[in-house]
Amino acid sequence: MSLRTSLAPHAPKILSILRIVAGLIFLVHGTGKHLGFPTLGMEFPAGSPAWIAGWVELVGGALIALGLFTRPAAFIASGTMAGAYFMAHAPQSFYPALNGGDAAILYCFVFLYLFFAGPGPWSLDAKMGKE
Repeated sequence: MSLRTSLAPHAPKILSILRIVAGLIFLVHGTGKHLGFPTLGMEFPAGSPAWIAGWVELVGGALIALGLFTRPAAFIASGTMAGAYFMAHAPQSFYPALNGGDAAILYCFVFLYLFFAGPGPWSLDAKMGKE
């Protein structure tokens, strides 16, 4: 039996774990911006791009972690992170390691993947028969 054949049956569960972990970490960015925990040490004016991104992180992160409306939440989150990268990070430097945008890029592509792959079997979408 090859490594590919022995690992393949576990791929859907690992997809669910990736979704849960990414959603929870994304959610924490939103709680920091809107609930003050963890404290980020800065405030974001209402209506600003970072304030709006905070709501996407808070609500989208919760939906993605739960696997509820995963595809639309992941699509919106992916686009938000692409915008965050090009608006806030890229102008500072070409290199993501220098401009602090490496997390935004990673979130963008993880959420884009989730938009196409779906939530995996351990999700509310799967429980409700939406996947």
